[in-house]
Amino acid sequence: MLADLSHQVGGYLYNVFVLKLSWVVLVGFAGQFMFTMRFVVQWIASERARKSVFPVAFWFFSIGGGLISFGYALTIRDPVFILGQGFGVFVYARNLYFVYRERRAIRLSAA
Repeated sequence: MLADLSHQVGGYLYNVFVLKLSWVVLVGFAGQFMFTMRFVVQWIASERARKSVFPVAFWFFSIGGGLISFGYALTIRDPVFILGQGFGVFVYARNLYFVYRERRAIRLSAA
């Protein structure tokens, strides 16, 4: 029984990670990598500041990962993924706008 389960799991993993591998899946992995990097950047910045912070790089990785993942979702025609990533990219871009608007206001008030 355990050998049969092991064979089924191995067959599943082979199907998912070998047979389904294509350039589209590699693009999806690239988007997921960028998304993961945003959390790595945020974690490192927070550890350095000893409090929770969101550096500008977090938003750039969010937009990059979101756009790549959105393109992937369009390619695989997944409506849930399309709506989720499409909306997410808008939110990330809006946050980046707020960051630069605040920096501009600080720069102008200091002048």
